[in-house]
Amino acid sequence: MQALYDQIQVYLNMDEEISFKEFSKFYRDVLAELGEVHETLDEEMVWKSLFIVENVMSNAEGRANQVKGSESKKYAKMAQRLELWAKNLASRLGEAGYTEEDISERFNKMLEEGSPSEAK
Repeated sequence: MQALYDQIQVYLNMDEEISFKEFSKFYRDVLAELGEVHETLDEEMVWKSLFIVENVMSNAEGRANQVKGSESKKYAKMAQRLELWAKNLASRLGEAGYTEEDISERFNKMLEEGSPSEAK
């Protein structure tokens, strides 16, 4: 999950959008990884997994509304499948005592982590 987390940070800081093909591959990589490791994730990786899922889901929803035809339907389906993972991961954090406010605050920090730092 760490490699996927690092990659989502790269994507979030790019100026241009990635292609449907690259987006779809990343989405499939996320699903495959979650399918394999979701039961063994420690708390830190649950946070990172939820961050990945929420960002990919949000981008898929946005793209579904921007494009037409079959790609639009594919993006919508991706977002729908990721919503189940988001609920699962968020409920795990909820069981650990975190609130929605805690999650939002942590996501803001995670976004800042990935922001390019200014050269010294």
